[in-house]
Formats: sequence, C-alpha cells, structure tokens
Amino acid sequence: MSVNYKIHFASSAPLDRALAILLQTSGSELPAGIGEADPQKVSIRAAEIANFKAKSMSTLDVIAPNGSPANRLVVLGLGKPEAMTAHDWLRAGGAAAGQFKASKQVVVFLDAPEVDVGAEQAADFALGLMLRGYSFDTYKTKKKDDEEKPPETVAVTIVTSCHADAQKLLAEAEAVAGGVVLARDLVNLPPNVLGPVEFAEKAKELEKLGAEVEILTEKEMQELKMGALLGVAQGSVRPPRLAVIQWKGGKVGEAPVAFIGKGVVFDSGGISIKPGAGMEDMKGDMGGAAAVTGLMHVLAARKAKVNAVGILGLVENMPDGNAQRPGDIVTSMSGQTIEIINTDAEGRLVLGDALWYCNDRFKPRFMINLATLTGAILVALGNQHAGLFSNDDELSDRLTSAGEATGEKLWRLPLGKEYDKLIDSKFADMKNTGGRNAGAITAAQFLKRFVGETPWAHLDVAGTAMNSPSTEISQSWASGYGVRLLDRLVRDHYEA
Repeated sequence: MSVNYKIHFASSAPLDRALAILLQTSGSELPAGIGEADPQKVSIRAAEIANFKAKSMSTLDVIAPNGSPANRLVVLGLGKPEAMTAHDWLRAGGAAAGQFKASKQVVVFLDAPEVDVGAEQAADFALGLMLRGYSFDTYKTKKKDDEEKPPETVAVTIVTSCHADAQKLLAEAEAVAGGVVLARDLVNLPPNVLGPVEFAEKAKELEKLGAEVEILTEKEMQELKMGALLGVAQGSVRPPRLAVIQWKGGKVGEAPVAFIGKGVVFDSGGISIKPGAGMEDMKGDMGGAAAVTGLMHVLAARKAKVNAVGILGLVENMPDGNAQRPGDIVTSMSGQTIEIINTDAEGRLVLGDALWYCNDRFKPRFMINLATLTGAILVALGNQHAGLFSNDDELSDRLTSAGEATGEKLWRLPLGKEYDKLIDSKFADMKNTGGRNAGAITAAQFLKRFVGETPWAHLDVAGTAMNSPSTEISQSWASGYGVRLLDRLVRDHYEA
C-alpha cells in the first residue's frame, strides 16, 4: 500500500505532536527558532553525544525532545553544501520520508544553513517524498506481526521561505510522481494479471488525462505486415496489441517527439527457453513499455507544451506448438527479412516493427526506444547505468545530461559497421542475434536497421528497470526508471 502524502508549503507550522525534520549541512550549526519551539539545544546535545556529522543522507533521531511540543525531532544531513545537486534534493526528500514511520503529521524545515533553497529544490524534495512512499503489496493478505504499518495518509507541511513559488510547482511534481508510480505498478504486476490486452487497457486509461489512445489488434497488425512482432506473439494464447498514445500539447501540425517501448509482458524465451531459475523476473520484461506509459501520463497530467507519441509493442513470448522456431525467417513491416537464430532474442523483433510503424506514420523529430533488451548490458554496466546507443550526437548528449540531472544515468556505447556485420545472415537480410560477444551492441545494430535517417536513441534498461537496488527514493523491485529521465529531456529541450 502506497502512502498518500498531503503536501503543503508554508512559511511556518505548529509542531504539536508532530514529527519535526530539520536539515543540516556538514560543518554548520543547527538553525535556531524552529516554529513555536526551539529544539536547538537538545538537538545539539544529542548530536554531540551521537557524534553526528551531518553526512549526506545521515539522520539523527531524538524522541520527545525536551521543551518542544513535537513528538520526535529528526535531523537530516545534507553533506557539504557546495556538493548538493538537484538529484540530492530528491534523495533528501526520500530519506526524510524514510523517517516518517507511524507519524501522521510531519513538519519539515527545509531552509538549511549555508544552502540556497529555491522553489525547484523544494519541489524536488517533495517529489522525493512521494516516490519513497510507494510500495506494492496488493497481493499480500497478511502482514507480519512485527511489521509496522504506515498510515494511509500523512499530512506534510514543508516550511520554507520560497513556499509560494514551491506550491505552484507542486502539481508538476505530483504529475511526475504519478507517472513513476504507474510505471512501477505495471512492472510489479504479476503476468497472469497483466497480459497484452490488459496492458493496452491500462494505456487506454490515459484518455482521462486528455491523451488520444488507439489499440491495434492482431488483425490490424497482420494488415500492416508486422511479421516480426507477430512472430514473437504466435506461441501465446494471449493476443498481441500495439498501443498508440498521442499527447497533442504543442503547435498544430508540428512533428511529435516519439517514444517506443518493448512490452513483452512475460518472456519464457520461447522455444529457446530460459533456465527456470529467476524466470519469474521475466514479468518485468515490459519495463520499457511501462516507462513510456508513465512518461505519457506525466506529459498529459502536467499539460506539457509538446506533441508526443508513445508506441507500446505488447506481446507474450511462450513455447507452445505454434511458436516460432530457430531457423524460421520472418518478414518485418519494413520488408526486411529476419532469420530467427534464438527465439529468446525477441524484444528487438517487437521493436523493429514498432519503430518502423512510428517513423512511417508520424515522421517524428526523434525516436527513443526503451527496452529490457539484453543480459549483456548488465554484464557491462550493472544496475547503475542504462546503456545508450544513438545515431545522433546531439540527442545522445541531451539524454546524458538529463540522466545526470535526474540520477537516471546513461552510458553511451558504440555502434559501427564492424558490429553490424555480426548480424548478417546467410539466408535472410539479417539474423536476430549476433552471438555472445558484444550482445548489447549487436542488438542495437539490429534496431538501427529500422530507423532510417531519423535521430534515434536506444536505451537498454535491463539493469535499471527491474530488480533495482534500494535507494532513498525507491524501495520497490520496479524502479520506474526512464520516466523522470525522459520528462526532463522533453522539459529542457522540446517544449514550446
């Protein structure tokens, strides 16, 4: 159950029976005169006893501080003020929310010593609070006896000198949080609940925010000759779908920016079946499509001044008697033929047709696809960076900068003719895998054959979208990676 934070920015707030949170930078003194009481003396003494140095994201917890009406006082360390980044404010909000526990009323004093707190930093802090409040326990019917249940709603007052301007930005922060939560929910849902049809229905719900959503059925994809995508789906009794989400917030007639997501709702590997150990994680093989759905939610919810399209290729990869085989040759929507070497290299087949469809129909300014595409990217980058491949230096640089700003980091890897030769086939125009070596790169080379001259980037998010490490802003198996990254890209460079 996720916690509902009712956040309000103000110039002051009463502390009666509340949790009070103060922010402190390394080497600074705690602020005096907090609201209706001055807990400075007791907190300074506690800090001395605990040897608290206010290192980044460290905390000092004081229960029932003497002379203060607050139930608890928590001091949150920010580290060195000159080292603070936008992402650190997000982390600070998450770290603060991690201290709420059973508190239903919280007052945060945001103006830390030696730090200039503006409206954007305050909004980032609030966003961090909201993201930390997420949890996914829909299918748990019992709680452990020693498990502390958080309240369903927490009233949070953030006291800061920039309260009026910060309050204006709160709606945008809530829109971003809503998109990340949607992406996390989609990845966390079990595969028997979220099939291609059900995923498409989730996308359809974005119409409530003003987006336009079309759902292409199997018959319509057959008419479009999407043989690559349909080849993946033919082993499953669950029919595929292609969801097309449009947000028209820019100038009429202006070419859209485009985002394409791999939506393999469960990947058994098909005939080239995966080992049993860890296969349950393959419910998250639609993390790219989840991120695109979450992004489109954000753009629509905050009424972004841009034309954008999101394409979701939704299939299930299963090994029944009708499944495609290694050795099969399929014809993609582009007319290019593909020899199937390994049916577990299925995501690129889905994306190839989705990219071609997007480019042919919408003539976008750029295309960015997201996919939990290869285990090879995990070997190369672990779960700290997603892999970035691109045919356009400007788009690549803008994505990298957005990644640094949001903490959803990217690392660019090469493309080249030498790698492209590895997917040449003896029997078709290409084969769907180039073998073990450079596996993430050859997968990107495959996708590049379906984008033409359009500026394009491929983000391999296999290490960042699911089974992600716990951070200050996420304690979830599904991180929602990509939503904030791409929203920042659009916000910084492509809105009117």
